[in-house]
Amino acid sequence: MRPILLQGHTRPLTQVKYNQDGDLLLTVAKDNTANLWYSHNGERVGTYAGHQGALWSIDINKPSTLVVTGSADNTARLWHAETGKVLHIWELPTAVKRVEFSHDDRYILMVTEERMGHKSGIYVFEIDESSPVQSNEPVVVLRPTPSKATVAAWSHLDKYIVAGHEDGSISLFEWKYEEVSRRTKAHDDTITDLQMSKDGTCTRLTLASTRRLFTPTQDLVILGGGQAASEVTTTSSRQGKFESRFYHKIFEDEVGRAKGHFGPINTLAVQPDGKAFASGGEDGYVRVHFFDPDYFRFKYDY
Repeated sequence: MRPILLQGHTRPLTQVKYNQDGDLLLTVAKDNTANLWYSHNGERVGTYAGHQGALWSIDINKPSTLVVTGSADNTARLWHAETGKVLHIWELPTAVKRVEFSHDDRYILMVTEERMGHKSGIYVFEIDESSPVQSNEPVVVLRPTPSKATVAAWSHLDKYIVAGHEDGSISLFEWKYEEVSRRTKAHDDTITDLQMSKDGTCTRLTLASTRRLFTPTQDLVILGGGQAASEVTTTSSRQGKFESRFYHKIFEDEVGRAKGHFGPINTLAVQPDGKAFASGGEDGYVRVHFFDPDYFRFKYDY
């Protein structure tokens, strides 16, 4: 697969994300910088500068006019996507670990860290793109219990918010009523990423040691992870591999690998049309891989 190497960060990547059309790629890292790229050639469109702490999350609305970022400086910021101008700053009690626009772009959810006596929370703010001023009062604040929320996402038609927890469980919130509709134990380890399927009806979960993502054009799962070099000598050497691996999502057979990173893979994103995927690593690099024609002709031998 033909890769493009994006060099726009000096510290480990925390999230990579495509816009709805797939022509733009957004990246954030612990160096407090957010970048916007053209996904087809890796040209940097611009930088969103202003945060005073590591950036944990980024999202862009459907028409690609607004960008939101969440940071360890206890703020979330709304940006004009094209000019990079800060339109609004929300001040939260603790670090903002995840931000996401609702499917109708009317709301933004923000997941805050549990720290310094403050409980983790899922804040929902209403957005009015036509107004120069946004409200600092949240529509609702959800308090996940007994385990803190680490990530969250909007479900189909924005009726629910799905939250992943530190204890490996997931919760389904009827957010307008501030009620938990369902809670189930999904994993034995912390859920560090959560992404919904294209129609918003299915959830993909990621654990602390592995990044996992379904591909839209094949029945495959992309796994990324790896172990820090300093830890490999004390455990199995296989865990130090910094590769994106492809597995059949039903039969769990490995069918391919993509090499390139020099450290653990922290985040993965697949282009909406399924023609490429991006990986962000502990090494500070983003690699955009374009699938060869053979990939689309691949047929699993049942």
